[in-house]
Amino acid sequence: MIQTIRNAWKVQELRNKLLFTVFALLIFRVGSAIPVPFIDTQTLSNYMDTQSTSIFSLLNVMSGDAFAQATIFALSIQPYINSSIIVQLLTIAIPALEALQRDGGEEGKKKLAAITRYVTVAFALIQAFGYYTFINYQGFVTEGVWPAIVIIVAFTAGSAFVMWLGEQITEFGVGNGISIILFGGIIARGPSIVTSMVTGVRNWLNGISSDSAMTLHPVFVPLILIGMLLLVVLVVFITNAERRVPVQYAKRMVGRKMYGGQSSHIPIKVNMSGVMPIIFAQAIASLPATIGMFVPSAHTEGSAWNTFLKIFDSNGVFYCIVYFLLIVLFSYFYNSIQFNTVEVANNLKKNGGFIPGFRPGRPTADFLQKVVGRLTLFGALYLAVVALLPAITGNIMLLFGSSAGRYLAIGGTSIIIVVGVALETVKTLEAQLMMRHYKGFLE
Repeated sequence: MIQTIRNAWKVQELRNKLLFTVFALLIFRVGSAIPVPFIDTQTLSNYMDTQSTSIFSLLNVMSGDAFAQATIFALSIQPYINSSIIVQLLTIAIPALEALQRDGGEEGKKKLAAITRYVTVAFALIQAFGYYTFINYQGFVTEGVWPAIVIIVAFTAGSAFVMWLGEQITEFGVGNGISIILFGGIIARGPSIVTSMVTGVRNWLNGISSDSAMTLHPVFVPLILIGMLLLVVLVVFITNAERRVPVQYAKRMVGRKMYGGQSSHIPIKVNMSGVMPIIFAQAIASLPATIGMFVPSAHTEGSAWNTFLKIFDSNGVFYCIVYFLLIVLFSYFYNSIQFNTVEVANNLKKNGGFIPGFRPGRPTADFLQKVVGRLTLFGALYLAVVALLPAITGNIMLLFGSSAGRYLAIGGTSIIIVVGVALETVKTLEAQLMMRHYKGFLE
């Protein structure tokens, strides 16, 4: 990875792309540190620390602590992710949008992108109003119409700017802009996680034990670090794993020359969808918390809405089941969009290729569909299990009287996103280097 980045740095165009990506991430982090006026950010941050196992903690991680501090980028990229999901689902349900995606070409893509932007602003406005309602009920904001307008507009504008920033990274930088911004937000939490672990060990040594104070037995620190290292190794291994379907090309005479006859293969990734199912699943799983923000009684202990929100505790059984099913569902959905077995089979047939043991055309498409289905199931289960493993481990630790589970509640998801985005970005750089006929970058 380091060698690839070093070689890319030697190419002027790729160096500019890397610098642009770093500069965009710097802007994102600066915006994530600028608080919105009329909000008591310190009290809000202290309150969010007590919600370490709720869905709010997940939203905070995805925004890089901006959500808990009520900065202008508090909503981060979540509204854009939600709108992307809605638009992609609508392209299947609405024939006009499906035709626009399938036959619209470059112009169709631009129209769908414009629709996604408008839906993003609408989602951002709704979530901004919900977040304001939540913090206003808790007494963290200045009363009045003008403060309400300023806060809602600031959150909405910040989300729209993050969306634009992600699009700029995709176009002028390296990698997918949404993934890069999520990557930057999660990485930015590294120092605070280390500080929390040190504080937890110090609290345990000093005998401090309460619901608001995190405690961590020193023996759990190396176990957590080793577990994260093993998880990184597993993620890298599965991400690079692939099934190679053999392909044989028939010989044919063109004039006096013989063409074809060579063997090749179709590489099919075990985890073809990457980190997108987890990102989509998180966006859907955060909807109950977003709805709960609009209901003041949801924050009153013992109320029906408060009980409903507690069901979606990130360490709760119901949340884990829903999260598991959403990851599996979006894995199949995303793979069906990425890999069209009928189109691949038709292309093989047109080029005189066939899979040994299967007739060209429909039988080949059926075989590829079976292979992709099995790989998708394995990849989906892998994503779901790794994403939920830290929550399961955290609950086991709680049985032994340790609150170390608070450090692990979202660790698996974060590691998958960080490692997945890093590997995808490096592969993008390698592809860019290969396009420029750069020799020796793989050595």
